[in-house]
Amino acid sequence: MQTQSKVLKWSLIIGIVIVLNMFFNYALSLVYKQPKYEVFCPNTSQVVTIPDTQKACVDKGGQWTNDTYYGKPVIMGEIQPKGYCDLQFTCRNNFEAKQKVYDRNVFITLVLLGAICVAFGNFFKRNLVVGIALSLAGVLSFIIASMKYWSSADDLIKVIILAIALAILIWLAIKRFKND
Repeated sequence: MQTQSKVLKWSLIIGIVIVLNMFFNYALSLVYKQPKYEVFCPNTSQVVTIPDTQKACVDKGGQWTNDTYYGKPVIMGEIQPKGYCDLQFTCRNNFEAKQKVYDRNVFITLVLLGAICVAFGNFFKRNLVVGIALSLAGVLSFIIASMKYWSSADDLIKVIILAIALAILIWLAIKRFKND
């Protein structure tokens, strides 16, 4: 009977942790839309003519690279261009800048929601299952937020994120288990 009760409690805890984090992420995706690459770099035609001069490339928002290698073999007698054009250079950079801001804002939101969960989890002393579930959901929210933002964050921001997370976890451990 005791084992069955423990399994039920941990099943409820794990369920709350997973569903609460899914709720956070789906609600956030409804409220705050992720940038779409196609909006920044629309491909409106099936046939794309790549400019073969630097001026034409730059005029279309592309980046010209002085290189004769295209990834295809050189045919004798065929005139080879003196470079190639990346037509999506400007629009891709604009998309990546917007995506980085989006990732940062999602990170901040998920960390705040996680901190709220951990704080509320500390107040549920009478219902240990809910307290543990909220605390674990908050920690999982920190992990998800960090994983989403990690590749966009600068090294200094990564160190700050880790320091804050470590400080919060140590503080909670001391506060929650000071009498054990």
